[in-house]
Amino acid sequence: MQKTSVKTAAKPSAAAVKAPAKPAAAAPAATKPASKPAVAAKPAAASKPVTAPAAARVEEAKKPLTQRQGFKTHEFVVYPAHGVGQILAIEEQEIAGARLELFVINFIKDKMTLRVPTAKVANVGMRKLSEPALVKKALETLKGRARVKRTMWSRRAQEYEAKINSGDIVAIAEVVRDLYRSESQPEQSYSERQLYEAALDRLSREIAVVQQITETEAVKEVEAQLVKSPRRGSKAEAESDAEGDSDADADDDLAADEAA
Repeated sequence: MQKTSVKTAAKPSAAAVKAPAKPAAAAPAATKPASKPAVAAKPAAASKPVTAPAAARVEEAKKPLTQRQGFKTHEFVVYPAHGVGQILAIEEQEIAGARLELFVINFIKDKMTLRVPTAKVANVGMRKLSEPALVKKALETLKGRARVKRTMWSRRAQEYEAKINSGDIVAIAEVVRDLYRSESQPEQSYSERQLYEAALDRLSREIAVVQQITETEAVKEVEAQLVKSPRRGSKAEAESDAEGDSDADADDDLAADEAA
């Protein structure tokens, strides 16, 4: 009776040893699903939010500039050396390793585009259009008596050119007044005619933009004022004839070459 009880007790103990071994083998299988979230974590690295501010900065940098130094895009301005032009844009360019802001100015009649650093507008004399009161003063100047200095033509031509390129509308009107010739007066020399037309062009262009009329209408308005000017006396004409000697003719040819 004692032997049989020992054998039957030994069997359950062997089964008890085998039973916990199965869950232990299943433990490594439970770790496999844990590796899948680790793989899925790669797209979770938020690369897009990092690049979003950079893209915003690029868009902000590309935003067009509209105003600098008191000048705005699409505004008409006067550039002394070329006359009236229109600001098409304000852009940035890298020149010699430095970034510069530039006014892009278009001169329609000359078919030319000029780029001027925004920081240099004061140095080059670029200005806004004249006020209507100043335009009126320039037109009044045209009705005055011509003032011709008793100097050689070459020197007078340089003075006229300096006035034309000064950007001063009244000074330009003085050149138009002094070089104007009516039908009853002697014809102009080539260089005189060149300077007269250059001054008339500068003056009429600005008047046209300020008064919002065509250049043809502006020229007619200028000529109407010139007709009202007193005719030159015999003394002034004699001075003009006295300057027409061989030396003056040589200076005239030199001035014509410079004007060309």
